Amino acid sequence: MTNRNIIILLGMLSLTLVIYSCKKDPKPVNKVFPFDIGALPPPNIPVDNALTPETVQLGRMLFYDTRLSRTNTQSCASCHVQANAFTDTNRFSVGVTGAIGKRQAMAIFNTAWHTGGFFWDGRSDLLRHQSLLPIEDPTEMDDQLDNVISKLESDPQYADQFFKAFGSAEITGEKMGLAMEQFMNSIVSKNSKFDQFLAGTYEQTASEARGMQLFFREFTPAFPDSSGADCTHCHTGLTMENDLFMNNGLEDDAGVQDIGLEEVTGNPLDRAKFKVPSLRNIELTPPYMHDGRFNTLEEVVNHYNSGVKQSATLDPAITPTINGLNLTQQDVADLVSFLKTLTDEELMTNPDYSDPFM
Repeated sequence: MTNRNIIILLGMLSLTLVIYSCKKDPKPVNKVFPFDIGALPPPNIPVDNALTPETVQLGRMLFYDTRLSRTNTQSCASCHVQANAFTDTNRFSVGVTGAIGKRQAMAIFNTAWHTGGFFWDGRSDLLRHQSLLPIEDPTEMDDQLDNVISKLESDPQYADQFFKAFGSAEITGEKMGLAMEQFMNSIVSKNSKFDQFLAGTYEQTASEARGMQLFFREFTPAFPDSSGADCTHCHTGLTMENDLFMNNGLEDDAGVQDIGLEEVTGNPLDRAKFKVPSLRNIELTPPYMHDGRFNTLEEVVNHYNSGVKQSATLDPAITPTINGLNLTQQDVADLVSFLKTLTDEELMTNPDYSDPFM
């Protein structure tokens, strides 16, 4: 064999080895996530974290994994229960040490439509950051991120899933946050009776129909026959929220104990302002308000009807109702009937959102 033939043969052998090497450790090709949003408007999915089936599945695993807590007994899902629209029906959640939080757990669904910050006080700008904070919070999961990563590294299924999602088996806090952000953004509530009514497939009862009229009508005390409950300044559109932080008159200036957004911004003009939650699935998420002070929807409506308190930062949208909405008991009952049509039965049982370890 000539030197030239040997060189050609070696070259072909090298090329074969390169091709074999590439086939042996291929990069994953992630598909586009089948994101069904129904009639909701386009969501605000971060451009640097588009949903893929592999990463959503990883986030789902992390969301339900109790190893994210120091005692290996509590997961994100412990305080955000699917049957309760991913919230906690206890007034305040209890952490792994028995410590009790100071605010009611917020519901997790339709987070893809939120851009104004997370938590009641907006202390996390992105959902990927919010998802990691409970891990190291001593009143919640009370662990250290590095320790959680070590626990996950001992489980081969995580190496496999991180590789499928990110093309690398390395587990990092940044990847964990991105994955949990994707899973939470994949949770969509879009099929309530109200949605079905809008689609022409559900006929409202008389009480529900009248409650809807009250919900969407402006408060016009000069014309009592056409005056409404004025709910849509804060609970807007199909998402039933406005992505803002507002003071809804729970306390006067002397009574404020939780300063809310001001604790984050340091601005006194933000005192007692809290994130406006969606009214979707509100029937499933008692108790109500940031401090869980109201146990029933009737109590919530009655607060706006006759309980709003004046303060320096009371939202201008609520100020006109400071003397009450003049709702009758029947009005309150009809409003509650309508609010219950915002319940999405599918959300509670959708297997795509359930515990993957069960």
